[in-house]
Amino acid sequence: MDVLSSRILLRPTDPARSHAFYGDVLGLAVSREFGPPEHRGVVYFLGNGLLEVSGRAERPPGGLALWLQVRDVAREHERLAGAGVTVTRPPRREPWGLVEMWIEDPDGVRIAVVQVPEDHPLRRDQR
Repeated sequence: MDVLSSRILLRPTDPARSHAFYGDVLGLAVSREFGPPEHRGVVYFLGNGLLEVSGRAERPPGGLALWLQVRDVAREHERLAGAGVTVTRPPRREPWGLVEMWIEDPDGVRIAVVQVPEDHPLRRDQR
């Protein structure tokens, strides 16, 4: 398989609520929008990938989790908690050295918000 592009497809139970969460609350930049206004699909930039929020599901998606690396988890914790985002676990340094916080989107999709500390092996040149 010669993969040229990829994205995560998310079918929310309430598209408008999810667009507000990913676009307004998380502040993800829009790559493209498509479809009629009443059934709008949006593709958001997700670091080095894409997240498409489109369509509608009868039930929340199960078993899906997102991993978002940020510069400052403490700052994002303060901002997101202040915006009413469900923080299921506040930031803490894990035994593997990353600083992680866990939040949920409106459908309960788990999102790890991660900071890679300066001294972590992921920051070092692996050559």
